[in-house]
Amino acid sequence: MRILLIHQNFPGQFKHLAPALVAEGHEVRTLTLRQDLQDQWQGVTVHCYGVQRGSSPTVHPWVGDFETKVIRGEACFRGALQLRDQGYQPDLILAHPGWGETLFLSEVWPTAKLAIYCEFYYRSSGSDVDFDPEFQRSQQESDTACRLQLKNLIYTMQADRVAAGIAPTRWQADQFPEPLRSKITVVHDGIDTEAIAPNLRATITLNNQLTLGRQDEVITFVNRNLEPYRGYHIFMRSLPEILRQRPKARVVLVGGDDVSYGARPPEGTWKQIFLKEVADQLDLSRVHFVGKIPYNAFLSLLQVSSVHVYLTYPFVLSWSLIEAMSCGCAIVASDTAPVQEVIEDGQTGRLVNFFDPAGLAAAVSELLANPSARAKLGKKARLFAQDHYDLQRVCLPQQLQWVRSLA
Repeated sequence: MRILLIHQNFPGQFKHLAPALVAEGHEVRTLTLRQDLQDQWQGVTVHCYGVQRGSSPTVHPWVGDFETKVIRGEACFRGALQLRDQGYQPDLILAHPGWGETLFLSEVWPTAKLAIYCEFYYRSSGSDVDFDPEFQRSQQESDTACRLQLKNLIYTMQADRVAAGIAPTRWQADQFPEPLRSKITVVHDGIDTEAIAPNLRATITLNNQLTLGRQDEVITFVNRNLEPYRGYHIFMRSLPEILRQRPKARVVLVGGDDVSYGARPPEGTWKQIFLKEVADQLDLSRVHFVGKIPYNAFLSLLQVSSVHVYLTYPFVLSWSLIEAMSCGCAIVASDTAPVQEVIEDGQTGRLVNFFDPAGLAAAVSELLANPSARAKLGKKARLFAQDHYDLQRVCLPQQLQWVRSLA
């Protein structure tokens, strides 16, 4: 097939699928906003395009997000027109539509099948928006449901044109309404469980001073950015009791000071706000904020972790949770969707109420005091990751079969 991959930050979720499609003999191209890629990327022919204008400062506030998507959609549309005028006609367009790029492609290639990566469909209730009462604003905001309808327009406008979708978890797929939901196949992106594996000899050095290994008591917490959506506030509130019960434990937090999801704080950063809340109850010499670290250092940290904590609103599941499982970590996680799909309490990890810092502290402390329980949970977590999320044996073959089914 002639397959066109569209992702504003290519390869994104197509990192493994794209070269696998090339290896199967398909003619694979990508249309992307990235300007730093060469003409070829692992056998994929790269075509770049750029936006021609910015958002309007006076646009209606509800429409700002949609205007941005239309601007990107127009840019991708014009890039597609150039390809069409050069004689290119894809059989299949596989795209992440989250930034608006797919909005107008059927006007360029009406006979091409369109398949989309279904990452998240926003809902005003029963999902992330109304989950945490601590951050529900005075109106909730009364206009939130209206804004979310407009966020979802990129899906509802194309529902009749989409031939198929793919989502990484059942819960993410189930957020989409019909007629899209029945078109979605659930296949995770997959991780390399051979490379992401336990290493009893692993060490990590913090700030060029402190070296930690498997013999140390290490609690890990990893986010792209330290913020409420990923339970940073709950984790920080659990630390005074954890450090009181475990006087030799060290806590390593990975993540930036920015915001990836949800609202920004009124001032400052979420990191500082919640650190300040408990700072006078902590031995800060045992709490290490390392910011964003290279991937190899991240894996080493997971390999030395005694207990890994993963908390999240009902939202997109982080790859880092599956990576921690593959490293054989003993995991304490929030009892939220879609975490429940991968962590079974007492089997592949421990589940705790998201809003219960005391319960989180108790679960972490109990595991730190019980090496055999940690080893048992870590072994089962790794086996689960290998059986369900291994890239080469499970996920990539399923992704390729899904693409073949669209031929």
